[in-house]
Amino acid sequence: MNLFDNDIDEIANLLPYDGTVHYYGKLLSNTEANRYLKRLLETIAWKHDEAVMFGKHIVTKRKVAWYGDEAYSYTYSKKTKQALPWTDELKTLKGLVEQKTETKFNSCLLNLYHNGDEGMSWHSDDEKDLEANSAIASLSLGAERKFSFRHKLSKETVALMLEHGSLLVMKDTTQTHWHHQLPKTKKVTKPRINLTFRKMAK
Repeated sequence: MNLFDNDIDEIANLLPYDGTVHYYGKLLSNTEANRYLKRLLETIAWKHDEAVMFGKHIVTKRKVAWYGDEAYSYTYSKKTKQALPWTDELKTLKGLVEQKTETKFNSCLLNLYHNGDEGMSWHSDDEKDLEANSAIASLSLGAERKFSFRHKLSKETVALMLEHGSLLVMKDTTQTHWHHQLPKTKKVTKPRINLTFRKMAK
């Protein structure tokens, strides 16, 4: 199922079953999105992501940063991060996302993809550190990129393009039944920042 050409319907569930995904389109104007992209590139404490896969320590080209209400510990890919205090820009963006989604978040994992050579393979955000079946709000800044979902059993796929300044929300049992990915592409030469606002279990 391909959603590239569909008109945006915020109420519509993009998944056919076993989860809920809403695409809100652009939450920010191009001017606002450009300003936040520049500020986040300059002010966020970016670090290369690390993972342990098949017993090997891997350092990714992609960079990440982890922020929150408290110094939350977040473990994924067998590596643990400690949340940093919110920056002014992140506080503002968090407030906008919370207002739009009517959902409270207490943390944010940011990803910086320098160009289309960097992506994310199929995975689910189902770590035990996260509140079970809680919403994850994904705010995109920068290069427009394809984003795909694949059902874990049926292998049915859903794909859409994430625009500069746009908001996507995954909730309910989405992480239990679906994988998602950001595929690599040679067509993209500019950076993209993805802010994923989350709810850590307390």
